[in-house]
Amino acid sequence: MTATLTAQATTDRPAPAPRQLRWLLRLHRPALLSGAAIVLLTGAALLWLGGPLTDASAAAWKQYNACGFTPSCAYDQSSILRYKDVYTYTTTAVLVVPFLVAAWAGGSLTGRETESGTVRLAWTQSVSPARWLASRLAFPAVLTAAATGLLVWLHRLAWTAADGRVDTAKPWYDFATFYANGTVPVALALAGLAVGVLTGLLLRRSMAALATAAAVLGALWAAVHTALPHLWPAVTATSSLEDGPTGSGIPVGEGVLTADGDRVAAPCHSGMMDGCRSTLADLDATGFYRDFHPADHYWPLHLVASGVLLLVAALAALAAFRLLRHRTGKTTG
Repeated sequence: MTATLTAQATTDRPAPAPRQLRWLLRLHRPALLSGAAIVLLTGAALLWLGGPLTDASAAAWKQYNACGFTPSCAYDQSSILRYKDVYTYTTTAVLVVPFLVAAWAGGSLTGRETESGTVRLAWTQSVSPARWLASRLAFPAVLTAAATGLLVWLHRLAWTAADGRVDTAKPWYDFATFYANGTVPVALALAGLAVGVLTGLLLRRSMAALATAAAVLGALWAAVHTALPHLWPAVTATSSLEDGPTGSGIPVGEGVLTADGDRVAAPCHSGMMDGCRSTLADLDATGFYRDFHPADHYWPLHLVASGVLLLVAALAALAAFRLLRHRTGKTTG
């Protein structure tokens, strides 16, 4: 009797975390190897971009600027074009990573396991549904945050190395550069992981969950991008009618100020032109205004947007646990 009770207690005891981790690594080894390859290749390209490519492009721009208007002056155009191409490719790669995470989480991490019935096998081996789901969120979240954070850091180093040295380097407020240099891709990748896990549990079909998770994450990013200029108070720059709107950064809105203090959409942008001058006079305009985010709003915008994405990730994870509990009943404990 004692031996029977001991055996039953051993069977009912949740599997230790290392055992679940080994199972997770074995089951998703191809995806982990592919992800590691993507991170290593992109990271190597970013190191190349921020080092030799930036130096070569900066030297080529010095040659070009020294040429002036001399048509026969030679400069290394290929280095300039190579820098531009590699920057575009690596920036795109950094921004695509969250979508790869979402697609993998939906299509393989939960979608394929629920579709094939692998999850039921795991639950019969002393792994409760809640512990199974936690393992599908915790360890991948650590890897996702580390890998995405590394790529963002390397991208920012590469961009900083070229800032002020390469004439065609993207400004900080270029939206692709803005996102790839900050915390938003990390938060977006974590949101993609949670959304993908939830989608896989909901649809229980790997290909459908893969496509749906990527599409949902795209819609989420579009919503955050649309709301971004309004997540932090903008500053206002005013200027004369002759100067036109001024202020460099992420635009929020612009127009003309009237003598009554009203804001009106600008019909034109230069009081130096006769046609524009008369139109502005009819509006009783006194100057231009522009609402925008300057460079010192960079991190506040990123942190607030990242906070929104992390909240979505937390809500998606909570919804996944509730859905699993609803489907499995008391076995989630």
